[in-house]
Amino acid sequence: MTTQHAMGSTIGILGGGQLGRMLSVAASRLGLTCHIFDPSANPPAKAVAHSHMQAAYDDLNAAHDFASHCDIITYEFENIPTELAETLAKTKPLYPNAEALNTAQDR
Repeated sequence: MTTQHAMGSTIGILGGGQLGRMLSVAASRLGLTCHIFDPSANPPAKAVAHSHMQAAYDDLNAAHDFASHCDIITYEFENIPTELAETLAKTKPLYPNAEALNTAQDR
């Protein structure tokens, strides 16, 4: 990643578990906000993130709406559907990329 994002930028996080929570806390210390995408109504990251969207990982319409509120997107664990990552990568920068996600799932 060579692009720096200004304070106030929003990181979209696919998954709202403990790693998403820790990422949200660290991002806030750098002046960044986090928007969580998770199928759970009350994932751990929701308590510390700027915002949360509850939707299934296969709901691509919700995913597009989620991405419209983000400057960059990442994921907190390797079980995110590759199709979701590939779709979002067409609209916003995704780090790590969908190929890395696919590789991580091949275990």
